[in-house]
Amino acid sequence: MKVTVSRKAHFNAAHRLYRKDWSNDKNNAVFGKCNNPNYHGHNYELIVSVTGEIDKETGYVIDMKVLKELIREEVEDAFDHKNLNEDVEDFKDLNPTAENIVVVIYNKLKPKLEPKLKLEVTLFETPRNFVSYSGA
Repeated sequence: MKVTVSRKAHFNAAHRLYRKDWSNDKNNAVFGKCNNPNYHGHNYELIVSVTGEIDKETGYVIDMKVLKELIREEVEDAFDHKNLNEDVEDFKDLNPTAENIVVVIYNKLKPKLEPKLKLEVTLFETPRNFVSYSGA
């Protein structure tokens, strides 16, 4: 039996969407107010879902305490109350769009899980705008 378990988390972070190799006019045309040179912030909501077989001994797919700690260490501690462009090495040369953020989070978490477990990460930038990534 395969079951999916999920853990919600959140972090608050600032970012600016822009490309250094584009003019200000092009950045403004593509990214609009998200290109604010003084940055802007979001209260990101995160759902981390792990799918796998139920362990016969524990009854768990993954111990939720382990998943909670993994999210805290790899995501919340790294991103919360940070300027993603300035403070987070992953985004020094990567535009911190929701799409790129969710892939970075996936890539931080996946190697820490048993290979047999499937991972999906969903990131809400706003209550209406969200992205999901499961490693394809």
